[in-house]
Amino acid sequence: MRKAFICPSKYVQGEDEILNLGYFVKTFGDSALLIAHPDDVNRVKEKLDATCKKFGVRFQESGFLGECSRQEVARLQKTAEENNCSCIVGLGGGKAIDTAKCVAKGERLIIVPTIAATDAPTSHSAVLYHPDGSFDDYAYFKQSPSVILIDTTVIAKAPARFLVSGMGDALSTYFEARATAASCTKVNAGLPCGVREELCEPARGTNAALALAELCYQTLLADGAKAKAACDADCITPALENIIEANILLSGLGFESGGLAGAHAIHDGLTVLEGTHSYFHGEKVAFGTIVQLVLENAPRKELETVLTFCLEIGLPVCLNDIGVDAITPEELNQVAKKACIPEESVYAMPFPVTPDAVAAAIITADRIGKAFKDRR
Repeated sequence: MRKAFICPSKYVQGEDEILNLGYFVKTFGDSALLIAHPDDVNRVKEKLDATCKKFGVRFQESGFLGECSRQEVARLQKTAEENNCSCIVGLGGGKAIDTAKCVAKGERLIIVPTIAATDAPTSHSAVLYHPDGSFDDYAYFKQSPSVILIDTTVIAKAPARFLVSGMGDALSTYFEARATAASCTKVNAGLPCGVREELCEPARGTNAALALAELCYQTLLADGAKAKAACDADCITPALENIIEANILLSGLGFESGGLAGAHAIHDGLTVLEGTHSYFHGEKVAFGTIVQLVLENAPRKELETVLTFCLEIGLPVCLNDIGVDAITPEELNQVAKKACIPEESVYAMPFPVTPDAVAAAIITADRIGKAFKDRR
């Protein structure tokens, strides 16, 4: 059996860590193309100036337009070439990070998240959009970023909703990796880059990935509520440090080398409902995790543990919590069908899955979540 595991070359996390960004730029050369939204640049401008001065490096401003599109990627690649940039730095949220991955094409890439809302920073993949914001395609690169640099001071000062959303995304990691391992489904870590997928034997997840995914879940239960309290107070505590690591590193390695399953497919299905559009990815994934547990008939104790955790930190447990006050049979059918399109991860579940089964799990999870919420 072929197995695969992928990870960044280096992960560094600490207070005021952006002050050391110049050191990592210096390992590639004297300059970096900085891909970041102007608001994110302004948030850390003093630190960027300080690290440039300390290490003698230069950041080339990119004028990032805010969308990870083929046109923007091509423009920024030209900017990097014209300015002889030694490496690429993606700073900020998901769009800036994904754009940096595409511009760098898997080489000389430093990722600096300013929020801990998803596990995307560690991955070797990105999502491309059209300039109007509609989905275009997925992109995969030959390796994960060279450096992931986490400034916990910056993340602690971001709105706590981002951290909570990251915990929602991370919550699914163990359950999806567990399902993928049981079904022996291929994982993203084994996807070829620049080679037709059918020419490469699928790779399964490793024991290491499953262990990291389980540690991610245990960390969330142990420190999630304490970390949210610290973030609400703009304070850095050991619990917050642990949750930042869980949201970004443990979940990132767990999903990419452990696999996705029902929770993310159900998230994708829920996006057809307009009411969900103002909710973050991780918030919808959290409800998708509850649906997956219902779909697989997980033990009652396990389901109640997840529900308790979600309510404790403010994650959704029912459709109403993600902006869906009512759902028609036609809408439910649309959600279930989208979650079950051929390329979706729902087929990593270790049993046959149908749109009818997904629809039933969504309605049942909604009822269970509402009832559990009412009892508390």
